[in-house]
Amino acid sequence: MKTIMAKSFQDLSSKRQFHWTAKVSNEEEQDEIAHKDPSSKPSSDINRNEQGKTENIKSSTLNAIHENKTEENQLKQESASASATRRKLQTIAVARLKSVLTSLGRNRGNLQQGLGTRVVGTLFGHKRGHVHFAFQKDSTSQPAFLVELATPISGLVQEMASGLVRIALECDKEEEKKATRLTDEPIWRTYCNGKKCGFANRRECGPKELQILKAVEPISMGAGVLPGNGGEESADSGEIMYMRAKFERVIGSRDSEAFYMMNPDSNGAPELSVYLLRV
Repeated sequence: MKTIMAKSFQDLSSKRQFHWTAKVSNEEEQDEIAHKDPSSKPSSDINRNEQGKTENIKSSTLNAIHENKTEENQLKQESASASATRRKLQTIAVARLKSVLTSLGRNRGNLQQGLGTRVVGTLFGHKRGHVHFAFQKDSTSQPAFLVELATPISGLVQEMASGLVRIALECDKEEEKKATRLTDEPIWRTYCNGKKCGFANRRECGPKELQILKAVEPISMGAGVLPGNGGEESADSGEIMYMRAKFERVIGSRDSEAFYMMNPDSNGAPELSVYLLRV
């Protein structure tokens, strides 16, 4: 009986020892596998790592989207500021261009008034009116010099019919006065063939004078009569007498100029000469 009980006890103790050693050996094998292959972790740790990676991916994606939106906003702001700057520069450029064109328009008349060595001269006036004398750079330009003489045009026509005519216009030279062009002087003493004929006044080209010059624009040389306005006879109405020719301009100094009417045949002395003198 004692022998049987001793065997059974030994068997039980051997079984317990076997299970314990098996358990210890299994744990050691798992530790060795874990050391050899780090990826072989428990499923719970793997799930946690995957969730963390997913969260990191989501956060990085959100950050990238936020950064993209921020960059887009910055680009929009920069584009808006650039377009505003362009509009401002365009406005400034247009304003400058308008100012330049305006100044050119104001000075256009002065630019057109420059005379060369060959000019167009027109003598005209109503039969009962005074003589007007205009010099132009060409037939289409504004008059650079327009004066009204005190001499009646009928008397000047008679003087020209008798022979050569010399008209001298004199003005006073003032030292204190600012230097001006000779053709810009306002008042002149008039002499016709040596005889004093009153004063001549410089005029601006008004609508009436411009209409007359426009009417004789196609004429390069000649004399004639233009019809009047058909109203009552007065000094400023009725037929208009004119004579038109080309003149040679000679500048003696800043205080003297001369205009000689050019004959078509280039023979003999000029029939009409006009002298401007500052004395």
